[in-house]
This record gives sequence, structure tokens and C-alpha cells, in this order.
Amino acid sequence: MEHMATIMGQISQAAAPRDNSKAPAFKTPSMKEPDSFDGTQAHKLRGFILYGQLILHNAPENCFSDRKKVLYSTCSLTDRAGKWIEPYLSNISNEDPSYLPNNWQLFETQLFTVFGDPNEAKKAEQELDNLRMKESGHVCF
Repeated sequence: MEHMATIMGQISQAAAPRDNSKAPAFKTPSMKEPDSFDGTQAHKLRGFILYGQLILHNAPENCFSDRKKVLYSTCSLTDRAGKWIEPYLSNISNEDPSYLPNNWQLFETQLFTVFGDPNEAKKAEQELDNLRMKESGHVCF
């Protein structure tokens, strides 16, 4: 736990604006913090990502870099997902754009690869195939 606390401190420092006089504070009016994602429930991953994007887009004046988006999102990763991201965060000083903590698209892709449902598209297709129209004109599953 001490190691994780150290890493979280490094994240806070890395995500902090370099010049506080120019960067506005992060605000999310009327939006609660995202729920944590522990990596055990694949069906919650898409919602976790979408809600995080909503929070980040809610304050466009902040112009979040990919790095800040990833670091903000990692604060909500716990248990299995937190352990997965930990090695990347231990080398937080790496500023290479292709390094996972600096690349939102790569971060999102890797989350879905590691924790997503590999059969998500097939399940959605099957659900669509199973839709039937009732006599009343309503769709039933």
C-alpha cells in the first residue's frame, strides 16, 4: 500500500499544472467523481470510460493532455486494474508519447484488451437477432 501511495503522489505531481497562474483548476460542476473500476466486471468498463470522458469534456477550458486524462482515470482503477497499471506508473517520468500513460487512445485500447469482454460485439449481435415484434407493436427480448 505504501508503494501505491507513493505512485499516487507521483501521479498528482505529474498531473499538476506547471504554472498555476495560467491553468484553471479542474472542475466538474454537477458531476460526481467516476466510480472505481476493479477489472473484474467487463460489462462496467465501457461505462467507466464513457463517464470519465464526460467528466474530462465537461471542462474543455482545461484542455487536458492525453497524459492528464490517463493519470486522472488511473486514480479510479482499483484491485486487479490498479495492479495492472502500477508498473506503468512506477516509470511516470517517461514522457515518450507512445508510452501508455502518455497516450489516451493506447490506454483505452489496452483497458478493453485486458479487461473488456472479448465477445461484446457477438453478444450485441445475438441480442439484436433475438429481438421480436409483438402484436402490440412493442419490441420484446
